[in-house]
Amino acid sequence: MSKTALRTDDTCFDNLPGFDFSPQYTEVLHTDYAPLRMHYLDEGERDNPVATVLLLHGCPAWCYLYRKVIPPLVAAGCRVIAPDHIGCGRSDKLLAREDYSYNFYVDCLTQLIDNLALNDITLVCQDWGGPIGLRTVANQPARFSRILLTNTLLPNSEAPPAGIADWPGEMITNWISFTANADDLPIGGIIQGVTVSDLNDEIVAAYDAPYPDATYKQGIMNWPSLIPLHENSVGTSENRKAWKILEQLDLPFLTAFSDSDPSTADWEAVFQQRLNGASGLNHEKITGAGHMVQEDKGEELAAVILRFIESSQAL
Repeated sequence: MSKTALRTDDTCFDNLPGFDFSPQYTEVLHTDYAPLRMHYLDEGERDNPVATVLLLHGCPAWCYLYRKVIPPLVAAGCRVIAPDHIGCGRSDKLLAREDYSYNFYVDCLTQLIDNLALNDITLVCQDWGGPIGLRTVANQPARFSRILLTNTLLPNSEAPPAGIADWPGEMITNWISFTANADDLPIGGIIQGVTVSDLNDEIVAAYDAPYPDATYKQGIMNWPSLIPLHENSVGTSENRKAWKILEQLDLPFLTAFSDSDPSTADWEAVFQQRLNGASGLNHEKITGAGHMVQEDKGEELAAVILRFIESSQAL
């Protein structure tokens, strides 16, 4: 018998500051569950957009993270799609940590793209948006036109310059240990801990809004444990295969990492040096921003995305 996932009541999303967007839903499949409802925002021009921009969040955020990025993109004539990964935001939540897997996240994103028949995609990846999004690009490269990478990674357990020295490092292992042993997580507090700016109580509470109690957070508490740490970890071989495809693609890859994110900083150079599509581009650095660059400098990130679209369309 199929399991039924948890679904956050819509009233939890009433009156969130700066978040006046209409929810959209599509169905995705999990072998052990009834069809799951995956939430996404779909804003702006749909018939003839300047570009179709797909914004991917990571852990422990949800698409609320992109509320400052979306309006400038829409104003410039883009169609903007910002999904909540399953287990996050308005999307359904699986009942147990072990029900989530790295491959499942990739499969759900693929189903979303297929369901919406998206093509000519400008992909923006941050945090887990990179490992999920880049695997999806490697699987379906024809659907994508350009990729912007900010504060993200694609773990491969390879020696430099193909990978990171001393991977995974103390910061990553401590984060995994903390979340793996947690019975609950203060989502908004964690977001505040990796931003440079001070968030008011209402914004912190908005990040917590989709999770009435810890039973809704099983995916978020498990997510860090899915990071491939070693050569034999689940996901490492798939990521290495993805790297081999990505580094040969004739697609522009732009990095726009922030200046105050020690958790992903080393990956910036790997992307720039290893991806053929990153060669010759004017890579950007977003100053005064922590790991959640969308929260600290959302409007600036939007401006970088628009410059990237314009410059790559002109080639």
